[in-house]
Amino acid sequence: MRVLLVEDDPMIGEAIQGALKDASYAADWVKNGSTALSTLSSQHYDLVLLDLGLPGQDGLEVLARIRARDNPVPLLIITARDGLDDRLRGLDGGADDYLLKPFDMAELLARMRAVLRRKGGQGAPVLGNGLVSLDPVTKEACVRGGDGVQLSGREFSLLQALLVRPGAILSRSELEDRIYGWGEEVESNAVEYLIHALRRKLGSEIIRNVRGVGWMVSKSA
Repeated sequence: MRVLLVEDDPMIGEAIQGALKDASYAADWVKNGSTALSTLSSQHYDLVLLDLGLPGQDGLEVLARIRARDNPVPLLIITARDGLDDRLRGLDGGADDYLLKPFDMAELLARMRAVLRRKGGQGAPVLGNGLVSLDPVTKEACVRGGDGVQLSGREFSLLQALLVRPGAILSRSELEDRIYGWGEEVESNAVEYLIHALRRKLGSEIIRNVRGVGWMVSKSA
């Protein structure tokens, strides 16, 4: 999944971006609201992490402009502002959660998973389509309740992108967008290689190829 981090503090931004990449997210980092808005207008993101104390445009103003564009992207505020008024303005303004700094990265990742589940209409912490299930915490996949199989970071990212939208066909470029962030080299035939690896671990029927269009997992099994 691809995450946009909007944070002006270089130490905090670097730490969060590194932790996101370690957790198999493709993480892009911008340092002000204007860049965030222009980036969101040209690139799909699965989640936004938004600081409030930004230079120029305040984070709450950025949030208002995102929602004024009818952009439903899941959004989690991360800020040191602990006042009730700020929290109410953030949540009532369209944020999906509000996390106070300083925080533990494990809590941030758990909050992100919860927001993504709610936005995807799923209550259970494990993604699945009846045939294969995927645990975002352990990064293990199971086929029809069998033993868990450990996936690499990019194998996990690709299967997660498909399981978030079972029945939808994702093209090579759409899958690459979920796997790679800015500045990361897209390896030749990376998508095909990862799908081959997943089929080898989980079975050939897990991911279907729609010739000339892309790949999908069944909506239900």
